[in-house]
Amino acid sequence: MVNEGIRAHEMMIIDDNGNKLGLKSKQDALQMAEDANLDLVLVAPNAKPAVAKILDYGKYRFNRQKKEREARKKQKTVSLKEIRLSPTIDTNDFNTKLKNAQKFLNKGEKVRVSIRFKGRAITHKEIGRQVLNRMADATSDIATVTQRAKMDGRSMFLMLAPSNKRKN
Repeated sequence: MVNEGIRAHEMMIIDDNGNKLGLKSKQDALQMAEDANLDLVLVAPNAKPAVAKILDYGKYRFNRQKKEREARKKQKTVSLKEIRLSPTIDTNDFNTKLKNAQKFLNKGEKVRVSIRFKGRAITHKEIGRQVLNRMADATSDIATVTQRAKMDGRSMFLMLAPSNKRKN
């Protein structure tokens, strides 16, 4: 709420230097802001009485947006990568998938390792579980298992998250 948009009739006024000017009516506060070539901005509308500050609103908005941008920069987003294996995966193929998983984990991303069972292969779920356990053991130095291998339809999943002791 700025200048004429302020609905409060009486408010505590703070000048641009941070000094309290006391309880003033809306008209007096607007006049003081106009005399100083600044805006009257409501900073605490729910306070009793409401608190308004005399300041340059454009500069205030710019600084607030700058702080929000800084906060977004420091925010960490975790993405989820998926690696698909088969129950009958060969050693070299497994090692290639393992390197990809390690690369993702070192970047700080979560990895979902999945095995899709085709045809009659679903009758041998223990083979798929062994492959997933092998992947979990191979990445145990840089990752922790957040979700053990579990079946979901014709697929089996394992979730890996980067551990705190990983290499950078």
